[in-house]
Parts: sequence; structure tokens; C-alpha cells
Amino acid sequence: MKLRTLFLLLVLAGITAFSVLNWHAFITPTTLSLGVAEVQAPLGIVMLGITGFLTVFFLIFVVYVQASAHFESRRHAQELQANRELADKAEASRFTELRGFIESELGKLAGSGAAGRADAALVERLDRLEQVLLNALQQTENSLAAYVGEIDERLSGKAPPR
Repeated sequence: MKLRTLFLLLVLAGITAFSVLNWHAFITPTTLSLGVAEVQAPLGIVMLGITGFLTVFFLIFVVYVQASAHFESRRHAQELQANRELADKAEASRFTELRGFIESELGKLAGSGAAGRADAALVERLDRLEQVLLNALQQTENSLAAYVGEIDERLSGKAPPR
């Protein structure tokens, strides 16, 4: 139970206990002024009636606020679901459109003979560049091995320094 609800229940219990303990004073008739007339009535009963009316009024108000918040929440959830479905459909249509575009472009590339020749020339050029790179790497490896061998000989003292 929330602290606020517990506090309100304690206040109502306190009012009830006070009324029971002072019931004789509550039912004693007194002269009450209504502004334009005077009436003989028990002040305690009138005040308890006003308190009861306000309690019932606020309970009805709380129920109304809770119900309207609940209905508003359901309305937002339905709108959110509708927007989610709309976004999913839009995304699916974009994927379909992209697939169609890619297929058409691949079809154009496969259909053009010049593209096939250009691809073959590109592959041939890449093969030549790869061979040149491998030759340069082999020469670098040989040079490095020679330098390491020369340093090893100098460190072991077998060869005179240059």
C-alpha cells in the first residue's frame, strides 16, 4: 500500500474515532446561521456530512482520473502499434526496392561485354602488380638475410670490419 493511501486511511480513521468518542457533542443541536436565516441543527452531524460528501467526491474524482489515464494509455499504445506496423511496411518496401535495383544493376553489368573485357584487363593488371610486389619482397628478404649474416659474422669475430 502506498504511503499516501495509508496516510489518508489514517486521517479517516482518526475522524471516525473522534466522532465516536464525542458523539454526544456531535448530536447536540445548536443554532446555525446560513447567512439569511438561522437553523437549529447538530453542528457535528453537519460537519461529518460535509466530510463524507468531500470524501465520496474525491474518490469519484480519483476513479475518473485513473480511468481517463488508462484510456489515454490504451489509445497511445494502439497508435504506437499502428506506427510500428507502418514503419515495418515502409522498411520492407525499401528492401524490396533495393533488391530490385541491385538485380537490375547486376543484370546491366553482366549484359555489357565491355565490362567483361575491362574486368579481365583489371584482373591481368592486378596479377602483374602482384608478381612485381612478390619480386620486390624476395629481393628485400635476400638483402635482409645478407645484412643479418654480415652482422652475425662481425659479432662472432670471423670477418674483419669494412
